[in-house]
Amino acid sequence: MINKMIEKIKKTEAPIVVGLDPMLAYVPEHVQKKAFAEYGETLEGAAEAIWQFNKEIVDHVCDLIPAVKPQIAMYEQFGVPGIAAFKKTVDYCKSKDLVVIGDVKRGDIGSTSAAYAIGHLGRVQVGSREYVPFDEDFATVNPYLGSDGVNPFLKVCQEEKKGIFVLVKTSNPSSGEFQDQYIDGRPLYEYVGEKVAEWGTRCMGEEYSYIGAVVGATYPEIGKVMRRIMPKAYILVPGYGAQGGQGKDLAHFFHDDGLGAIVNSSRGIIAAYKQEAYARFGPEHFGEASRAAVEAMKADIRSALDAAKK
Repeated sequence: MINKMIEKIKKTEAPIVVGLDPMLAYVPEHVQKKAFAEYGETLEGAAEAIWQFNKEIVDHVCDLIPAVKPQIAMYEQFGVPGIAAFKKTVDYCKSKDLVVIGDVKRGDIGSTSAAYAIGHLGRVQVGSREYVPFDEDFATVNPYLGSDGVNPFLKVCQEEKKGIFVLVKTSNPSSGEFQDQYIDGRPLYEYVGEKVAEWGTRCMGEEYSYIGAVVGATYPEIGKVMRRIMPKAYILVPGYGAQGGQGKDLAHFFHDDGLGAIVNSSRGIIAAYKQEAYARFGPEHFGEASRAAVEAMKADIRSALDAAKK
């Protein structure tokens, strides 16, 4: 699947992943009203609203981008109907030939980790039949329980030719409380990056490994270090836009050929219509606002990568 993602990045010239993280507050009132008219102000109604919101955005941006990243917590908050909306979103995005990164941040051990890996990336046996439960192409994984938590995912990745993005240095302000702690003169995130590189040798695609890493855009100098430590790992870069990351911060995450990283923006795109820059579209045309935000992000990243070559 890493090969497909790279092909689509090359085709679209947009190393961008749109985070489908739909808080109900992001969903325009007319979409909510329509869903509530059919299902009432219920969990089912909320799930229908976020599903319709997602669909409209995907329809407007699917030709511009290689991948989407639905964050499962935004769906889980609406219970079973929310999980159903998550699955509908995954399936719809795949029908549009988008690569789907399930932002599930699983981190457990043994049979529990194996169950998570099977549920999100693999196949489950039910009697004489086999099913593909959620069927994302990638999943995010928390490595802080060690290899016991990651190995079951590696096994499924090898079997299904799918991938994971391992949390190495996250974009949130308090990430340094643990990730930046020094061990023998080096920060912990460097040791995690070395493990990602090691795990990646077991799951290689044509140019890059199926095993990637999450490194936040808010730490560009760290991105430079991690690019060196993990030369064959694709880096998923959150923190662009709403969290403060800008195109000029991103060059270190990429190789000189413009590959090696994919940058996530969530509310900066899906809630673009709420921003002053895209207010002209209004809530009725939120999908068009999202498309304009993707185009602006693509230009920003391209400008930064071109400037880095000079």
